[in-house]
Amino acid sequence: MNRVGAMAKYPQRSLSVSDLVVHGHCDSKFEAVRRGFVENFTQRDELGASVAVVYEGELVVDLWAGYGDADRTRPWLEDTLVNVWSVGKAMTALTLLHLLENRNIDVNSRVADHWPEFAQAGKGQITLAQAMSHQAGLCGIDSPLPTDAYFHWDLMTAAIARQKPWWVPGQAHGYHTNTFGFLLGEPLQRIAGQSFSDYFQQQIAGPLGMDFQFGVAADQQHRCADLTFLDRAGVGLAAPVMALDASDTLGAMRERVANNPPLLSLGVNSTAWRRAVFPSTNPQSNARSVARCFGELALIAAGKRVGVISQAQLNRATQIVSDGLDLNVQRPTRFGLGFQLTQPDRPLGPNPGTFGHYGNGGHLGFADPSRSLGFAYHMNHQGFAWRDPRNTTLTDAVYRSL
Repeated sequence: MNRVGAMAKYPQRSLSVSDLVVHGHCDSKFEAVRRGFVENFTQRDELGASVAVVYEGELVVDLWAGYGDADRTRPWLEDTLVNVWSVGKAMTALTLLHLLENRNIDVNSRVADHWPEFAQAGKGQITLAQAMSHQAGLCGIDSPLPTDAYFHWDLMTAAIARQKPWWVPGQAHGYHTNTFGFLLGEPLQRIAGQSFSDYFQQQIAGPLGMDFQFGVAADQQHRCADLTFLDRAGVGLAAPVMALDASDTLGAMRERVANNPPLLSLGVNSTAWRRAVFPSTNPQSNARSVARCFGELALIAAGKRVGVISQAQLNRATQIVSDGLDLNVQRPTRFGLGFQLTQPDRPLGPNPGTFGHYGNGGHLGFADPSRSLGFAYHMNHQGFAWRDPRNTTLTDAVYRSL
């Protein structure tokens, strides 16, 4: 979809400039980012959001505005968290990469070497690298799952261990929409001897100063913004079960990904959703934290900083591993080891070598090593899954400022 067409779909219920108060700071060099942020509220129906840019290791843009709920009763605050969706996949991959490097374990070791039960159903030769690059063939679970399955780690990992791959692992790739975090997180837990979320907080979030939560504690849930949804006609989006063609193997897989269980029926603003450790899909964070992470990774990749992982490990993880037609989402995708890589029709900025991850509804975080840049934008009014006009506006503004 072209950008103009996408923007035209947004309903005209936006805040006026006089109603909008933008908080935080913005270096004068990046004034175009502030203007684009304001335009998202006044022209593109933004509700509540944060945007951040880390440039050469400095937090040069850190802005937030709007509301944390559809009724506009709760202001978006400096420490507001929001569901950042699949940006969690990049953080999950980074966490596993850190562990493997610290334990001197190669990414081409077999998953079953660390998680013996995984060897069921002919999966004994699947490697960690194949799992990280969406080549494992485990996008969906064939056997019926309880509606709240994603809230139960042991249930999901047992189901993945039993599942037969939907294609020959390593011979194709398909986006592991909701299984990715469990698929990487369980071998991590077996190797580390502690929970995935604890390891992430101790080894990644803490050192980088990130407020990024896999499972939000009860006394912190008041900080979470409520998601609101936008369909293509500008009417509130319900959560219908998707009708998909299940007449062939891959059709059946896509139907299971969408409906086993149906994701949005779980209540994405519920206490149970926010409390669960569902790493691929439900983490809560903000732009400042995500930009700090990708800003650090940009410096590491460029050889300008020694950080949470080595330059060699990161550069290995950001080489193209999977490229071309994605058997799940049925469009071209490009991945390294857990990171989405820039590609012509869904670029992460204008430069080659950028990496990061989109999140459902318009969320985006990425690193640009060539410019020592980390960028993130997160909001609660959910729009287009990939190149949303709001994130493209801000990305374009960042590069105009350099």
